[in-house]
Amino acid sequence: MKRANKSALSQLRTEQTNPASVDLDLKSSLEIARIINAEDGKVAAAVKPALPQIAQAIDWIAAALQRGGRLIYVGTGTSGRIAALDAAECPPTYNTDPMTVQFVMAGGPNALGSATEASEDSRELGEWEIKKRKPGKNDVVVGIAASGRTPFTIAAVAYARRKGAKTVAVVCNRNSPLAKAAHLAIVTEVGPEVISGSTRMKAGTAQKMVLNMLSTGAMTRLGYVYGNLMVRVHLKNEKLAARGVSILERATGRSQPIARQALKQAGNNLPVALVMLMAGVQRKDAERALKASRGAVRRAIVEARSL
Repeated sequence: MKRANKSALSQLRTEQTNPASVDLDLKSSLEIARIINAEDGKVAAAVKPALPQIAQAIDWIAAALQRGGRLIYVGTGTSGRIAALDAAECPPTYNTDPMTVQFVMAGGPNALGSATEASEDSRELGEWEIKKRKPGKNDVVVGIAASGRTPFTIAAVAYARRKGAKTVAVVCNRNSPLAKAAHLAIVTEVGPEVISGSTRMKAGTAQKMVLNMLSTGAMTRLGYVYGNLMVRVHLKNEKLAARGVSILERATGRSQPIARQALKQAGNNLPVALVMLMAGVQRKDAERALKASRGAVRRAIVEARSL
């Protein structure tokens, strides 16, 4: 069985030898960089055909989070690390609860910094790890695997689907077992890597692009973005505090001193300050409007103006 699996793996496009990088070890540093750059330039084009499926997943995720559900990423190796990065960036960028966007990684948190690839082969571990999260009808579970054949991820996605969660596969090869296990498949056919089989390269870049779209798209649909400004950013340090003032200036057209004063009056809460300035209301009314709109900033401004 393992021999058959290895044979099948060798047939995948992501595992093929790339003619553009033949004799790479004989090239100069500049030639190597040019080859990699040229191959990387193909990734966005490979993602483009999957935009309708990405949009569908964004709608599912936004609806799930609106109901109080979760987005749960599942992956192993590079795929798991990319998923963990996207999940980790959501709280500081959109001030979401850390439980809102989660990741399940084969090998656990220790695998983020060191390889534990053996756990990828265990369907039992995949099912066990997702089972601990208790996925259900309010959740969306996204499995990420370049090959689409990782047992850990397939088992986790299949379990989540049985429990009523919406499931999405992010893969780089067509007709994969992971795609068949999920409700929806996002397929980005990036082709052979510069280093054959090193799917941390183009495949990883494609996965990062897709996950950027999923989380950013869902948070935008929820109203956590105003225009194209990240108005819910958590102002935890000096750089972010300065960014908050700048965002207020751009969003409202007010001066820096006024923006700073509004932030101070809002308790350093950027959405509250923005609603205060845009609707001309006090902190209490801005907070009430944001609560009524479930954090959707533009709707909160409209709500506050009617108070």
